[in-house]
Amino acid sequence: MMDDAAIERAILEAVSVRGAGKTICPSEVARALAADWRALMPQVRAVAGHLARSGDIIVTQKGAPVALETARGPIRLGLPSD
Repeated sequence: MMDDAAIERAILEAVSVRGAGKTICPSEVARALAADWRALMPQVRAVAGHLARSGDIIVTQKGAPVALETARGPIRLGLPSD
């Protein structure tokens, strides 16, 4: 299992690099961190949920904000609009 702090840093860096108004797929983070990235996806989503609840990122689906806990299917992660 990977350290949650490392995943958190990777998510925050990826959304910052992408910039405001743009999003990333959580799999981009998992792919950057592990060769077996699919096994890392549940942990990446869990860390993303924590970051979303704290207001550090937003989770969207089809361009609209969603709660990660209720989202089904593909999601995107981005910077919150200020």
